[in-house]
Amino acid sequence: MGKKSVSDFLVTENFALNRTNFLIRLKSQVKLPTIKPGQFVNIEIFNSKEIFLRRPFSVFEVDYASSTLSIIVKILGRGSKSLTEIQPGEKLSLIYPLGKHFTIPNQTDKVLAVGGGSGLAPMLFLARESGLPPENVDIIIGARSATDHIDVSAYQKYGNIQFTTEDGSIGTKGFVTDHHFLKNEIGQYDKVYACGPDGMMKAVAGLARKAGVFCEVSLENLMACGFGVCLCCIEPTVNGNLCVCTEGPVFNINDLKWQI
Repeated sequence: MGKKSVSDFLVTENFALNRTNFLIRLKSQVKLPTIKPGQFVNIEIFNSKEIFLRRPFSVFEVDYASSTLSIIVKILGRGSKSLTEIQPGEKLSLIYPLGKHFTIPNQTDKVLAVGGGSGLAPMLFLARESGLPPENVDIIIGARSATDHIDVSAYQKYGNIQFTTEDGSIGTKGFVTDHHFLKNEIGQYDKVYACGPDGMMKAVAGLARKAGVFCEVSLENLMACGFGVCLCCIEPTVNGNLCVCTEGPVFNINDLKWQI
């Protein structure tokens, strides 16, 4: 997996993308190592006597020229809420880069990336880093309502972005699996990738398995330490119980014991 570092990063930007999602841009004091889609950082929650465990966040963007990386923080609890209140000029302690990344597609592949909730970040990172022509990349982003979606117009140049909402306020009404790319056309893809809530990923995995299509998912188990010591993130697999933080978070669906 390569060398892991613990470093303080300077917060250069922190702004709201919508009512519950924030983008935080962090600058390293040293040159960043190569970080690939699906890898994550573990962040210490600053100024909190109640929150002891670090929080994992998928890397969203990397700019090696300026030694900066970005994460999207979705408010889910006290830890993430506290993080969204940090101000530019303050510092955050990161352990990075952690975990195994997605299989980078071949240049002739037709791929589908499916993101829901906080799983949006690695899907957009993958689309950008794949180097594929945009016509070979389809992206489905699911949310409850239009107000839960963030502006992803800057990523339209990396692929064909489609939206689903449970209330039908934008895009296809229903879940990501109700979109015709997944529901009826999944067999046209060489590779399918997914990150989001467990139920969503299991549904996508079930469709991919039925169609015989290569599929990887990024699990969102609680990962407190990030390097396989605390055993918070154990996942049953065909190879035994594995730590998601070190053996994942990206897994081929055929290696998981999901009953679908």
